[in-house]
Amino acid sequence: MNLIQRIALTLVIIGAVNWGLIGLFQYDLVAGLFGGGEQSGAFARIIYTLVGISGVIAISLLFKPDREYADRTEPTT
Repeated sequence: MNLIQRIALTLVIIGAVNWGLIGLFQYDLVAGLFGGGEQSGAFARIIYTLVGISGVIAISLLFKPDREYADRTEPTT
């Protein structure tokens, strides 16, 4: 995994935790930290945008072969 994919995965995890908090406790952590409790804060919108872009980047991780799995299944000559 390269650096961009690691950053994207980290942001996707942050987004997932935020959605979990919204679903369970109706608390938006990102808006609470960066937007004053509203989703309209400028910095909160930047975070939401970065998390969304990261989700698109993370899609590529679904189709990336697992190196460890590929090493075990390759035929030996």
